Amino acid sequence: MLTISFIQDNRDKILKGLVKRNFKNAVETLDQVLEKDALRKSSQTKLENTLAESNKLSKEIGGFFQRGEVAKANEAKEKTGQLKILSKELGDEVARLKVEVNQLLYLIPNVPHESVPSGSSEEDNEEIFKEGDIPKLHDKALPHWELASKYDIIDFELGVKITGAGFPVYKGKGAKLQRALIAYFLDKNSDAGYEEVQPPYLVNEASGIATGQLPDKEGQMYHDAKDDLYLIPTAEVPVTNFYRDVLVKESDFPILTTAYTPCFRREAGSYGAHVRGLNRLHQFDKVEIVRVEHPDKSYQALDGMVDHVKEILRELKLPFRVLRLCGGDIGFTSALTFDFEVFSTAQDRWLEVSSISNFESFQANRLKLRFKDENGKSQLAHTLNGSSLALPRILASILENYQTPEGIKVPEALVKYTGFDIID
Repeated sequence: MLTISFIQDNRDKILKGLVKRNFKNAVETLDQVLEKDALRKSSQTKLENTLAESNKLSKEIGGFFQRGEVAKANEAKEKTGQLKILSKELGDEVARLKVEVNQLLYLIPNVPHESVPSGSSEEDNEEIFKEGDIPKLHDKALPHWELASKYDIIDFELGVKITGAGFPVYKGKGAKLQRALIAYFLDKNSDAGYEEVQPPYLVNEASGIATGQLPDKEGQMYHDAKDDLYLIPTAEVPVTNFYRDVLVKESDFPILTTAYTPCFRREAGSYGAHVRGLNRLHQFDKVEIVRVEHPDKSYQALDGMVDHVKEILRELKLPFRVLRLCGGDIGFTSALTFDFEVFSTAQDRWLEVSSISNFESFQANRLKLRFKDENGKSQLAHTLNGSSLALPRILASILENYQTPEGIKVPEALVKYTGFDIID
């Protein structure tokens, strides 16, 4: 969430960034925020003056009685009563205006970094890096959903029976390969200095608001209305909320955390051949990395996260590319996002496997996540997160790119985790 002071000082810069995002009604929304906040400040000043006058009169009443000035005392008591009513009205008005200002601020996305390209959709994203040779498959190569059936390692129909579409059942070597990937990713992240944690899979409303998933404008979160809890769409939500309402020390930076969780997304409106098999699920596994950084170091940290994911994909020997997302495709809370895609040879298409983002102070403002600088001044920290990695499309790419007439080979980096080197 943008701060009022940032909007006041950078209105033109914000408007330019929101144009890049194709955000409608930017001028009107920013002006409404500033107007309502000005009204809030005016009401707050009136409230403080009213309370001060009331307190002054209250102190004078005793003196009037002591001096026998009963009429003045009664007049002051009557005026104090009126001021109490007025202060209650002003207090309610200040509270209402605070809510209205925040509701408007919740509508405004983060300001894109200057390097974010303009564009309206994923077609306008910029490819900035590509590595790896696309394997040549044998003549009878299959997409992963057919391989899953052939080798009995993923049962999509059983998942439909138990729950519905988008909830696959992993079996045998498929389940072991899935577990191997989770362990491998966590080990790689731990070796890079990330502390492993196991967070809850359900979060409250405050947590969803703090990281920007709520208000849920696209209806993508599963919600339990009775307990008012939300199934997490990513470990980013609970892990980042570890630091909600926390004042960290400048010496604590960088704060590095990694977590494995299942993730739950309604994926409303998703259908078609491009979402077959593991390409898009309602429940999937993901290993996440989250960083809390000093503002001066956050973009250096973002580059480090990109390099970290590159190294993992190199070890898995999967062809991949990195995209810088355009203004029309970048997430609501992000200032800059890099997407990683691996090439699925059997499907002849690129599959997204990771998003790595710098939110700058956007989440930290909602989180009230601050630190004291060397001068003792309180500042907002920067938050970052990335998939390291999301499993469904990584697994799909391994199955498709590593298939041979004899079976599906297991990437060398995973053999020590699986205990086998081929699925046959």
